[in-house]
Amino acid sequence: IVTISFHDRKEIVTMLFLNQNQSSCAFKSAQKNVGAVASFKRTSSISLRKYSRRTFHQAIAQTATPEAKTSIIDSIDDTLIVEPEDFTLMPGELSYVNRKKPTTSEDVYQTSKDFDWRFSSEGYLREILATRVYDVAIQTPMEEAKKLSQAIENTIYLKREDLQSVYSFKLRGAYNKMAKLSKEALARGVITSSAGNHAQGVALSAARLKCKAIICMPVSTPDVKVANVRKLGGIVELVGESYQETQSYAVQRAAKDGLTFVAPYDDPHTIAGQGTIGTEIYYQVPNLEDLEAIFVPVGGGGLIAGIAAYIKTLDPKIKIIGVEPTGANAMAQSLARGERVTLSKVDSFADGVAVKKVGQETFRLCRDLVDGVVLVDNSSIAAAIKDVFNETRAVLEPSGALSVAGAKAYLKHHKLKGKTVVAITSGANINFSRLALVAEMAEIGSKSEATLATTIPEQPGAFRKFLDTAIGAAGELNLTEFKYRCVPNKDEGARIFWSATIRSPEHLAEILKRLNEADMPTDDLSELEVAQLHLRHMFGTGGSKAARMQDEKIFQVIFPEVPGALKRFLSQVSPRWNITMFHYRDTGNRESSVLLGVQIPKETASDFKIVTTQLRPDFEFKSLDDVFNKVLGLNK
Repeated sequence: IVTISFHDRKEIVTMLFLNQNQSSCAFKSAQKNVGAVASFKRTSSISLRKYSRRTFHQAIAQTATPEAKTSIIDSIDDTLIVEPEDFTLMPGELSYVNRKKPTTSEDVYQTSKDFDWRFSSEGYLREILATRVYDVAIQTPMEEAKKLSQAIENTIYLKREDLQSVYSFKLRGAYNKMAKLSKEALARGVITSSAGNHAQGVALSAARLKCKAIICMPVSTPDVKVANVRKLGGIVELVGESYQETQSYAVQRAAKDGLTFVAPYDDPHTIAGQGTIGTEIYYQVPNLEDLEAIFVPVGGGGLIAGIAAYIKTLDPKIKIIGVEPTGANAMAQSLARGERVTLSKVDSFADGVAVKKVGQETFRLCRDLVDGVVLVDNSSIAAAIKDVFNETRAVLEPSGALSVAGAKAYLKHHKLKGKTVVAITSGANINFSRLALVAEMAEIGSKSEATLATTIPEQPGAFRKFLDTAIGAAGELNLTEFKYRCVPNKDEGARIFWSATIRSPEHLAEILKRLNEADMPTDDLSELEVAQLHLRHMFGTGGSKAARMQDEKIFQVIFPEVPGALKRFLSQVSPRWNITMFHYRDTGNRESSVLLGVQIPKETASDFKIVTTQLRPDFEFKSLDDVFNKVLGLNK
């Protein structure tokens, strides 16, 4: 099966084959005849990227029999797997929504005729107004973020869903779904799969409705979240190393034991429950006619679908804009293509929205009603957490601050002034261990701190000259971090890793200009997340070529935070290859990463590639040779 989709920026071709032999033959043939870059994403799939239609058809000619060519080109794979990084937007740019493409059968939500009200123009409006969410939820306040509003020259209101009893909006949808169940269904009990906010919402709802709730959670779920669910009365079962395994178990268990599976987002009653936030916003905004847009965090799509269903029915001119992390952009890609896609992986920094595939019903509503999606990076999310903390003294989880980051980026990109917007602060269930990383990234995301690397001569007085040049005549530069170590080879100079607070991009440009003109080459590393996560903690080996060993390759290895993961990884790599560098830091995410340096002689390069292939998809290897050389100043 071959699927093809053309963006306005690049062409993406995904080829899926029935068996490994076909995959190998097609891989070799396409590489030989087309020169495409290829990599195995699953044991039975190859992802090919090329930039012209002509070469795509050449690939088909080489990899398919004549009678199959037409059907191959016309076919659409039900599971369209895409890479998050293959879809990019400028910060604040609104994604395209493809409303012309016919809906595929795979994207149709299957349910009984009792739910035909979904297709009425006022169906969801009536259902939202008839919910019973206030048995457990409160009407959260709408607060103006005065400091932030002044800084961005627009009025931004925070819809404080982080103030719910479970510190998240999720209990609205969970309770509304469960309150609609029959007495017989409640007596049998409910089951769900979740590692976070939805689990607490279901547990609290079950306690109020006096029914049994089994909460299936991955074995890697932090103890604090497990304890919170149990405290609310949920019966926790730790199953599976990934969320997909956990969900599969929960669905099978539901069918086997006659339990009702409470979906986290793809259910009409869940969507209607989340939509009650829209009713509150509609009546809480001081001047509704001035409301430009409502920014909503997007994971599976239940929250934004419910809000859009209510707001757009009453006032279509109010924009409903979704916000996703750049590394978890399933809704943005689905809306742009006009069909749901499956991400090959997700960045779990904002774990509350780390979803590989959006819901069927949520996708239908979003394609009809949502104005688009804005993408933001992790440092911008961290900066938004800091913004909200400065306003409220509340510490949001990354997904809870997502909409604030999106609102800031959208207003800046479109150069808007004097507008009124609402951002939903959707949750505050953050692990304490993550705060240090968030604090570091916040300075970068707010553009108030720059991370730099400078090469200076290894000679007396050079260090003082560097400081004088960097600080400038006015002496106003505030250094926040500094790492330096003398190197043995004085002819090649020393590399300094340092950070400083900056007033503006122009201020940073002045600093870089002063240092480079003084023959002290300086690189801005502020946008390199790997530098914030790993390299800043390992710096101090100097900037000489001796800092790179013979045959050394540098990787960032991303892996799931499950017991035994590191041991499994190292057992494959060592002692066959010499490890030259290793840095691991617990980030509190569902996934973590290791900075790995390893000596790979040319004669063993193919063997190392086989090992990395065998470790996929649990372990993802990203080459960092160019990044590492830049940090060490070896690209000069």
